[in-house]
Amino acid sequence: METLTLFITGALVAVGIYWFLCVLGPAERKGKRAVDLSGGSISAEKVQDNYKQYWSFFRRPKEIETAEKVPDFVDTFYNLVTDIYEWGWGQSFHFSPSIPGKSHRDATRLHEEMAVDLIQVKPGQKILDVGCGVGGPMRAIASHSRANVVGITINEYQVNRARLHNKKAGLDALCEVVCGNFLQMPFDDNTFDGAYSIEATCHAPKLEEVYAEIYRVLKPGSMYVSYEWVTTEKFKAEDDEHVEVIQGIERGDALPGLRAYVDIAETAEKVGFEIVKEKDLAAPPAQPWWTRLKMGRLAYWRNHIVVQILSAVGVAPKGTVDVHEMLFKTADFLTRGGETGIFSPMHMILCRKPESSSPPPPPEESS
Repeated sequence: METLTLFITGALVAVGIYWFLCVLGPAERKGKRAVDLSGGSISAEKVQDNYKQYWSFFRRPKEIETAEKVPDFVDTFYNLVTDIYEWGWGQSFHFSPSIPGKSHRDATRLHEEMAVDLIQVKPGQKILDVGCGVGGPMRAIASHSRANVVGITINEYQVNRARLHNKKAGLDALCEVVCGNFLQMPFDDNTFDGAYSIEATCHAPKLEEVYAEIYRVLKPGSMYVSYEWVTTEKFKAEDDEHVEVIQGIERGDALPGLRAYVDIAETAEKVGFEIVKEKDLAAPPAQPWWTRLKMGRLAYWRNHIVVQILSAVGVAPKGTVDVHEMLFKTADFLTRGGETGIFSPMHMILCRKPESSSPPPPPEESS
């Protein structure tokens, strides 16, 4: 009888561990595994130092406004977080409104497909993904539109991950990935039939600079759509809690500074774009985008235990626990931003490069 009891107890424990680690497992069970967590292109022994360096950047806030400093800053951030994002969230590093009756994966895909539908491209045309990450949106958009998608990301590790995923998905004939700075893109003028960016240009120190580059590489008459991270009309700069939330989002997501929603169209027009449509896709009646963060709290603690164990036994680099904890704190700030309505990660702007266009004026030099 005691043997049977021990057997049943052992079986229940085994099932519990399996359920905890696998059934409640990460978003991409067929992608990144916990035992493969790394610091991207950063060597394992330097992950913790780079994490400290990332945070030291915020102790010198003037450097955040210096264009030449930001690319390295953003590159370091994505080396630190890419594996954790892909393991715990998925291959699409962005949010989407919840859709009743749809999974997070389906809601994400529909949100991505809407972007390419808005720019009205045809199969075989060439479009640009500005800040493509590991290519989750790129693959959804290429599959949906049958357009040829060229993605650009500043992070070399993400380039390699995206190419691997493209090949696995059988989409490498439609998807190309380039390592580069979207403030100085390695493409000729008038190259693309359309362009999109999904929660990516928020990393630009000056939005005007990246919009001017996108304008340059688009063919006349082509359209560009962006989902922008912004503060909304509800944000009050004199409210200490509001400021705390926005600064928490900025520091946890490598942002030089969040922009106000009113600045987006003005900046696009300044570089020469015509505004076709502008809408906050997070505003009611859209379902809350932050529910996925709140629902993921149990998964976070499960993942955090896994990361601590892997770090303790030397499988995950030192510093991985710190990075994972930073992302959880940031998730709390993002949730508060969504619940209070002071922040939106999907302020959509749809622009057109005029049929007859002159080069945009050069961005103003900062004093």
